[in-house]
Amino acid sequence: MARVEMYSKTTCPYCHRAKELLRGKGVTIEEYNLDGGGPKRAEMIDRSGRTTVPQIFIDGRHVGGCDDLFSLEREGRLDPMLAA
Repeated sequence: MARVEMYSKTTCPYCHRAKELLRGKGVTIEEYNLDGGGPKRAEMIDRSGRTTVPQIFIDGRHVGGCDDLFSLEREGRLDPMLAA
């Protein structure tokens, strides 16, 4: 199974939706909580070019946020990425 990383915040409903989709597929998520900001937030911005959460990476490839993840699912492209 692919390595999945997610930058998130505890109170973010989009983060919860993305985690629910991934966990429903049996994916273990390496989650980086940004509630306190700090160096992990700067890392996320550097890696993704975005300032909003969630930001999701599959095997080091930035796939975007919650809407992007659900688009991959609708297009049938998420499962092959996770199986890699």
